[in-house]
Amino acid sequence: MLETTFIILLGLGLVAGILAGLLGIGGGILFTPVLFVIFSDAGIADPVVLTIGTSLFCTFIAAFGSSVRQYRQKNFYWKDGLIVGLLGALGVTVGKWVITAPFYSKQVFVIFFSLLLLYVAWMFIRRGRKNPEEKDIQEGGVTKTQAGVSGGLGGFVAALGGIGGGGVMVPIFNLYYKKPFKKVVSISSLAIVFISLSGWLQLALAGSAQEALTDYAIGYIDFGAAFPLCIGAMTGGFLGALINLKIKQLYLQYGFALLAAGMAVKLLVEVF
Repeated sequence: MLETTFIILLGLGLVAGILAGLLGIGGGILFTPVLFVIFSDAGIADPVVLTIGTSLFCTFIAAFGSSVRQYRQKNFYWKDGLIVGLLGALGVTVGKWVITAPFYSKQVFVIFFSLLLLYVAWMFIRRGRKNPEEKDIQEGGVTKTQAGVSGGLGGFVAALGGIGGGGVMVPIFNLYYKKPFKKVVSISSLAIVFISLSGWLQLALAGSAQEALTDYAIGYIDFGAAFPLCIGAMTGGFLGALINLKIKQLYLQYGFALLAAGMAVKLLVEVF
């Protein structure tokens, strides 16, 4: 049983790593539903915070690898990414207070995350319909207001859903602040490193989960479950760089939108 779970997590981590590198979403949008379903099926009575903490750790690994690749490809904006990430870490802290409150139950978590998935699906479909060569694209750095709005919201959502926040930050920067998509992906990837790092460290020190899938858990982080996901994600990141040269971005955006909608339905069925 454990060997089968390991292989499943490894394979899903591979897919998440590819998506993280291609779309700047950090991988958490896949890590969270996968871990939630696996923890729930294993009989863990209260898997929400454990899912969020473990997913944030996996997202940290995936985002770090993505940022390294962006640096090697000379598409790296360290100042913008650092500012957005640090402001996002503040949003994570606020979000942590919410997820550790008694009202944040399995049902509330699933409803929130399903709505988040549908929102991300809609945003990527909208992105696919827009002309990437629009004349209103704005060059230049990220302002403090833009960093605060995007990073703060991204960090807050990251804590509530166990994601990196890229699904929020990328559309905001690209669609509303009119920043180039390629640049936004790089900024988002680096910001997610700091956002997810802040999140999983806080949850590792916040207390101790009553149950975990493996014996290698600290606080609300199950490192034993995270390990195969991280291996797959790191490998997937390198494959993503190759796939990016062969598949049109439009197809990727529509494909991910369909996947996100499907995961939302799966989560709702799992709980309700």
